[in-house]
Amino acid sequence: MALLRRINQILLFLLVLTICVILYKKTYKVSTLKNETADDAEDSEEMEEEIPVVVCAAAGRMGAAMAAINSIYSNTDANVLFYVVGLRNTLSHIRKWIEQSKLREIKFKIVEFNPMVLKGKIRPDTARPELLQPLNFVRFYLPLLIHKHEKVIYLDDDVIVQGDIQELYDTKLMLGHAAAFSDDCDLPSTHEMVRSAGMQNTYMGFLDYRKKAIKDLGISPGTCSFNPGVIVANMTEWKHQRITKQLEKWMQRNVAENLYSSSLGGGVATSPMLIVFYGKHSHINPMWHIRHLGWSAEARYSEHFLQEAKLLHWNGRHKPWDFPSVHPDLWESWFIPDPSGKFKLNRGGS
Repeated sequence: MALLRRINQILLFLLVLTICVILYKKTYKVSTLKNETADDAEDSEEMEEEIPVVVCAAAGRMGAAMAAINSIYSNTDANVLFYVVGLRNTLSHIRKWIEQSKLREIKFKIVEFNPMVLKGKIRPDTARPELLQPLNFVRFYLPLLIHKHEKVIYLDDDVIVQGDIQELYDTKLMLGHAAAFSDDCDLPSTHEMVRSAGMQNTYMGFLDYRKKAIKDLGISPGTCSFNPGVIVANMTEWKHQRITKQLEKWMQRNVAENLYSSSLGGGVATSPMLIVFYGKHSHINPMWHIRHLGWSAEARYSEHFLQEAKLLHWNGRHKPWDFPSVHPDLWESWFIPDPSGKFKLNRGGS
């Protein structure tokens, strides 16, 4: 009997021990799941995707870049990282303007562009010399300036963003496409503006079809052009297709053969992109690139149309910080005065 009692005690002990182990495992598992859920939530916040936006800040028009940045930052809750590109002699001015204004809250990196990469690639052009300034070609070299991002937005400095930049970033690029642009024929509302101001919206307005090299491309001169002032780019495809090398090849050919010039479409940076990306680019929602606001000092869009626009672009000679210009009030509402006092608005004696 003593032996049987002993065996029963041992069995009871093992049963209690087994129950304790089971309860411990269940409690530990729940605790672990709670911790993992909390960790996942924290990781999700930490891993929120950055939206890299590249904007150039040139010496004589730095106020434009600051207004563009302000409009983007003020209209989104997205995690935007601004890459502000300038030449060496402007970098301290860029930093001072950002850090001594309301823009101090933005996430940004200042990137120096070395104009020596353009040596032997730009043909002297007296028609519109301002288009030859080095920062106009930064868009050709995005992978050399931006390293850790798969997808990048490039914006000209003479734009104002009225929508949420997340929407533009979410633009879908087709398989094998390195970039997306907005075609010049894609928005009927702008066609009357184009016709009245005598603007070009086909390849014939940018390329010299008298030249054999252009004829040999097999591109119809009536093909709709696009404006590379707003770009959504896939860096992996860009590098894989050696887009920068292709663009440089056509720049060098233009130096030797004069295949395009600013006296045509005003596009010394546009023309090589039209060639390289012909038939191989995706499309941006046209409301994300309402352009031609700087083409004429008289031609205007309706106020309702401009309010619906997600992005406004003053491409052309008549800039909204200068005089004369159209719809300068839409731009000036985002302007941030220069803390150093160097950049001033020109309002024609007002």
